[in-house]
Amino acid sequence: MNILSFSPFGYEGSLVSVEVDLRRGIPAVDMVGLADGAVKESRERMRSAIRNSGFDFPPERVLISLSPADLKKEGAGFDLAVALAVLNAKEELDHREKACGDDSDCVALPQVPPIQRAGDSILVMGELELNGAVRPVRGIHAAVSTAVAGGVQLCIVPEANAKEAREVSGSRVFGARNLTEAFYALSKKDAFTAKSGGAEENKDGLLPRGVVNVGGIWFAYAGEEMDITAAKGQEALTRALQVAAAGGHNVLAFGPPGCGKTLSLQRFPSLMPLLTMEEAQSVTRIYSIAGLLQPENPVVRIPPFRMPHQTASIEGICGGGPRCSPGEITLAHNGALFLDEAAEFRSSVLQMLRVPLESGAITLCRAGRSTTFPADFQLLLAANPCPCGFYGSKDKICLCSARSVEQYWKKFSGPLLDRIDIRVQVSGSKIRGGGQKGLTLCELREGIANAVRIQRERQGKKNSKLSPEEITHFCSLSPQAKEILEASSSRYDFSPRAVSSCMKLSRTIADISGKSEIDGISMQEAVVYRRCEGGVLM
Repeated sequence: MNILSFSPFGYEGSLVSVEVDLRRGIPAVDMVGLADGAVKESRERMRSAIRNSGFDFPPERVLISLSPADLKKEGAGFDLAVALAVLNAKEELDHREKACGDDSDCVALPQVPPIQRAGDSILVMGELELNGAVRPVRGIHAAVSTAVAGGVQLCIVPEANAKEAREVSGSRVFGARNLTEAFYALSKKDAFTAKSGGAEENKDGLLPRGVVNVGGIWFAYAGEEMDITAAKGQEALTRALQVAAAGGHNVLAFGPPGCGKTLSLQRFPSLMPLLTMEEAQSVTRIYSIAGLLQPENPVVRIPPFRMPHQTASIEGICGGGPRCSPGEITLAHNGALFLDEAAEFRSSVLQMLRVPLESGAITLCRAGRSTTFPADFQLLLAANPCPCGFYGSKDKICLCSARSVEQYWKKFSGPLLDRIDIRVQVSGSKIRGGGQKGLTLCELREGIANAVRIQRERQGKKNSKLSPEEITHFCSLSPQAKEILEASSSRYDFSPRAVSSCMKLSRTIADISGKSEIDGISMQEAVVYRRCEGGVLM
């Protein structure tokens, strides 16, 4: 039997073969294969767990090999695999000695012992306590996904991680509470079960509790504490966020302190549709690797919404560390990343966002190894118009010099702002721009559901992710819309990216209304959002 474990690194990780050789010599346990401190310590945990579970520890010299040998092994998830490999090797040795009897020169190959009937290869993950109990570990979803992709279906994992493991299509899982159960499961193929249907499942897949269906699209339930319409007097900002949620567009909202921009953006998750099962798989893998997956929610269906503090470092935002752990932009994959008081973030952190916004991924290189994390997130920025916050205010005096205002906005840079589709200036009473007024949360969701359903049927992706060729194909402009776009592009000196942004924005606005062709009204609203008329952005 080939017992496998999993060594997490970055987004991919690698399967590790655990081999054990029992030989004559002074009783000891040797481990080879670039194991770190936590893995080497598994020798003592494994020895105590085996004895306290009622098994006899092999009196021979034990050699444990973790291959491939040039791959560094980290974490406590190898404990259970090492223990089962030792017990399996002892079972084979006892079987061989029994077959040979007292003949010391016996070289006949014995029959395959019963313990090997479960399968040729099996994935084993889990941390052992000294009494033999199995503790949950992180990265189970990633480990099982990698094993299934490599043709390994049978998996022994901690019972607390079993639900998470069974959500991987094609896997057959046994959830072990202790070492004894795990050992006897090796010879019982029928003990491994696949995903089973339940009351919480339906044709759309596993859904979290409290979701609501609007127009055939699922949304997470939002009570009064998440009602985005609570910011009174900011109905046009709410409309802009509706457009952003419908098409996946990036947003920058700026205005004086206390105007309601942060309140509205913090409640943006109430407008985000649940992830499809295909989108949820990559997000679930990321959260499994990061150790953030909740046992009661083995599949992440609610779009991530990350809100890091202004003191976050580059490594915290983009990822890194000894194990190449995912950063905030990866944790926000298929969701939203909200940077409140964005101008207070380090300039290097803000500029680092440019490439992931364009490519939807980030490649990290650490200690001679590289990994590529998905980072297809929606960026939400909230900022004051100047350091004191009152630049352009009619009611209060701005105390900032022209140079300080210039230095304040230089943190964003032109290339980063050019990737922001929707720019909104917020005041204490209203926001400058067009849009519908007084929409309720249900009405907002109805428009979003309409647009999301149309996009999935038409192109299978969000409008914000359309390529130049797809923009030409899917964004059909009426003569009036084409005239408005050409006039605005010439008057405001739009860049090619800005022109594409206007077309994608107008496509989303038209989809919300159910229009097959982009009309002049949709294009005019898109131009207002892009230009931010009356604000400091042009």
